[in-house]
Amino acid sequence: MSKKNNQNVNSGSFIDHLTELRSRLVKSFIFLIFLFIICYFFSTDIYRFLVQPYSNAVLAENLERRLIFTALHEAFLTYLKVAFFAAFFISSPFFLTQLWKFIAPGLYKNEKKALLPYLVATPTLFILGGCIVYYLIMPLAIKFFLGFETVAEPGVIAIQLEAKVNEYLSLIMRLIFAFGISFQLPVILSLLARIGIIDSKYLSERRKYFVVIIFAMAAILTPPDPITQIGLALPLLLLYELSILTVKLIEKKQDA
Repeated sequence: MSKKNNQNVNSGSFIDHLTELRSRLVKSFIFLIFLFIICYFFSTDIYRFLVQPYSNAVLAENLERRLIFTALHEAFLTYLKVAFFAAFFISSPFFLTQLWKFIAPGLYKNEKKALLPYLVATPTLFILGGCIVYYLIMPLAIKFFLGFETVAEPGVIAIQLEAKVNEYLSLIMRLIFAFGISFQLPVILSLLARIGIIDSKYLSERRKYFVVIIFAMAAILTPPDPITQIGLALPLLLLYELSILTVKLIEKKQDA
């Protein structure tokens, strides 16, 4: 009889957890949709903000350039994509908060203290990666690509860039997400160290393998040009070295 009662209690507890998880996912989804609607009304301003690196690079070279779209629905879909991108970016902290509220009741006090810095570091590193793309990588990449333009000469037609709106915005949004996610490297490695899967010695001895992996990942996540690839690989190498130092600090605290 007691076994059946325990099974019923465990079953009820599991269902309660699933119900709470569903509730928090629904709240997050509703919040995302709400932000999407708001962001759509400001999609023109968000679009101008994302296009600003291209505008600055063109104006700095005293060039007359434009962004074009070649399909009737392309501009409309682009604004929808921009609104969803902004809504997802803004709602990320809310998703993390809901996740924390779901797992926090099952943690001890010391475990909560250990995980709390990661909740702060995750969005901070994501925003840092996005800022590096927006303020550093994109201006350098645009200037690099504009360097392949040629002027018209007798018997030779000019080669000029007429970027498509959808392609440009897809590129910068993809790079922001790629850099933001890649910048979670210290969070992932330090979490693996806390649960005992890796240690500082493991990371130090396999540094050369991680260097190859980082450059391979940079080549996959970015366009086939040296500016964006090196721009992603170098910060990741620095973050990897920072991760080794962080893991060493974790080990010292665990030994103490």
